[in-house]
Amino acid sequence: MSYRRAMPNPRPDQWIRVQPEGLFVVPGGFHVDPMRPVPRALVTHGHSDHARPNNAAVLATAETLAIMRARYGDAAGGTLQPAALGESMRIGEVDVSFVPAGHVLGSAQIVLEHAGSRVVLSGDYKRRPDPTCRPFQPVLCDVFVTEATFGLPVFRHPPDSGEIARLLHSIALFPERAHVVGVYSLGKCQRVICLLRQAGWDRPIYLHGALQALCDLYESLGVPLGPLLPATGASKAELAGQVVLAPPSAIADRWSRRLPDPVVAAASGWMRVRQRARQGGVELPLVISDHADWDELLATIDEVEAGEVWVTHGREEALIHQLRSTGRAARALALIGFEEDDGA
Repeated sequence: MSYRRAMPNPRPDQWIRVQPEGLFVVPGGFHVDPMRPVPRALVTHGHSDHARPNNAAVLATAETLAIMRARYGDAAGGTLQPAALGESMRIGEVDVSFVPAGHVLGSAQIVLEHAGSRVVLSGDYKRRPDPTCRPFQPVLCDVFVTEATFGLPVFRHPPDSGEIARLLHSIALFPERAHVVGVYSLGKCQRVICLLRQAGWDRPIYLHGALQALCDLYESLGVPLGPLLPATGASKAELAGQVVLAPPSAIADRWSRRLPDPVVAAASGWMRVRQRARQGGVELPLVISDHADWDELLATIDEVEAGEVWVTHGREEALIHQLRSTGRAARALALIGFEEDDGA
């Protein structure tokens, strides 16, 4: 039986509004992932374009709050309230619950129920298995608010295991060289580490100093990463044949000169675009993404049975065209402030 039903009054687009601060839920009196400080913020996950500092009150999962404290200190928010996954709470006139989004540790979709409608705000999400976070949980809804970072048919991500196998094969071919992989500090770094462990890499993995704090936080929150060592201070002989993880910006910096004839790799969904890899000087592009690809976006929208889809950011035009061609109502919210970064 389909979840789709006739929209009651008031419709969701009458009580969820786009403001300069971001998406505002009027009957609840709160914003979701606001771009500017607000009195009350509900936050889907810890990436800086969704979790910004200096809100008066923040409601998010305990892991997201821990990430915000680690990044912002006292500026994480005036009052920080943890939300337990799956538990419903009443905020103003809206029933609110958080369910897993599968994006990074602590990431959640936010489910809103008001005036006979259910709206799911996905935040960022992926559908691939990830040992560092809970898997995406589909929720039947009337309106699905989705990202579209990889909302073009060209973006079809290969299996993660195959990309890690390519990295390990390159290490076997060039044991005298270090393999430095550009990774975003939150989520991608820890996921690549765990994928390497799953593939049998039990040797130490070397880290740029900017990655250490969040790796420590992940381990403190119950995500084992195995032996990690600082890359800074290690000799070239010690780094030969090893995996070194670093922020993409550091690889283009003089920092990378300390590495022995490095093979430059990058782990991102954008590595599907060869021109981006070439522009970044990437010799070994690894298509490992923390976002849903084109097929997964469409499959997810089918799975939640939403009759109406709102697209927050990314490749809105192609996704909206595809959805409308299949009879779904779809529109762009035109939110400003969500970044397109190498962490995708």
